[in-house]
Amino acid sequence: MSEIIIRLQQLIEDKSWKIVKQELNNLDSVQIAEIIADIPKSDQIILFRLLPQELAKETFKRLSHDEKEDIIEGLAVNINVVTSLLNDLDPDDRTAFFEELPGEVSQRLMQILSDEEREITTKLLGFPKDSIGRLMTPEYVAVRPYYTVEQAINHIRKFGQDSETLNVIYIVDDNWKLIADIRIKEIILASANQTIGELSDNRVISLNAYDDQEVAVKIFSDHDRVALPVTDTNGTLLGIVTIDDVMDVAEEESTEDFQKFGGTEGLDLSYTKTSLSEMVKKRAGWLVVLFLGEMLTASAMGHFDEEIEKAVVLALFVPLIISSGGNSGSQAASLIIRALALGELKLKNWWYVMRKEILSGLLLGSILGVIGFTRIFIWQELGLYDYGEYWVWVALSVSVSLVFIVLWGTFSGSMIPLMLKKIGLDPATASAPFVATLVDVTGLIIYFSIAAMFLSGKLL
Repeated sequence: MSEIIIRLQQLIEDKSWKIVKQELNNLDSVQIAEIIADIPKSDQIILFRLLPQELAKETFKRLSHDEKEDIIEGLAVNINVVTSLLNDLDPDDRTAFFEELPGEVSQRLMQILSDEEREITTKLLGFPKDSIGRLMTPEYVAVRPYYTVEQAINHIRKFGQDSETLNVIYIVDDNWKLIADIRIKEIILASANQTIGELSDNRVISLNAYDDQEVAVKIFSDHDRVALPVTDTNGTLLGIVTIDDVMDVAEEESTEDFQKFGGTEGLDLSYTKTSLSEMVKKRAGWLVVLFLGEMLTASAMGHFDEEIEKAVVLALFVPLIISSGGNSGSQAASLIIRALALGELKLKNWWYVMRKEILSGLLLGSILGVIGFTRIFIWQELGLYDYGEYWVWVALSVSVSLVFIVLWGTFSGSMIPLMLKKIGLDPATASAPFVATLVDVTGLIIYFSIAAMFLSGKLL
């Protein structure tokens, strides 16, 4: 092998490219990978670029991580070759390779790719789905802290043409570590001989490429920015995210939450672009779960069939009872889910929420209980319906049941989203139909239990 290496290096020195290509075609990828490992970096790039496409792909797979990194840096001037190499790696090899890439290498790769290739590369770089890394663009301007204002302005003129925004300029060190950001206004108004470091306060708000996109929405909302820098875990500047991209994310998240709260899975496309089969698939799962849950309602009523048979009047108020509980639960769930989404509530506030919702449930239930009692009283007195000689006890059963069922619905609707968030699930999954179904079943048990207590020895 050493003889082959010496011969190839001599041919490279003589610039006998055609003979080098012929020599390489007589070797397999394993042998070429061994040769690349034993020759200087400058020769590695030349030799690799002379390989036929298929042989280059096979050889690249067999290189060590450091060798792959050197090859990509050396080929950075040829976008098509780099993109081809990245796309042709096996997914597991590609992910493993990118996960170990230093931030500055990732940053250089992002800079050289076209929009279409960049979109592919952000996925290849191992950024999780729905992470900030999938949103960022490398179209920004960065300067060094030792640049004078005059040098910085010349740099901005040279590289700012395609920048996503020029309102903010980013300050990085020679390894592309983010130091600070500075508004273009401060640079323009400063003296030409001042350095950027002298103008900077060395403070910056940045996003982590691996954080969820909802984090970006919250930070943009809190700090009222038009763009924010994105770094890796080591603080290397990888790109920026602009407010328009974040607003799109906020709209998508809100839409998904609304869909989940309505008892359906989030749609991947808009309503008009979602096919009939996909729409049915997204909605059927929840409907089946809710239907099975409502079957428990029939089971609950079956358990009290003797009471219903003896006091048929109790059945008249079943829809009233269960709908009140479900409505109160849906109200509480929607308020808590929205408060969690806006960051107004945290898990640590669960005791505050519980106390507030218990008091709310008691007051709301009492209001409905009074209305329910009044309704039965008026109908009885006006002769619109005869509830029998024990109508007062029937009215008490209904009104007291309303208090406890509304209380239970409010409590359930407020606590379930917090419980889901605690175990790492989306609180929006505590949809209105889900809470209503839960309260329907338990509400019947509460209603008939209270009715049995008030009417025992009378109608029952």
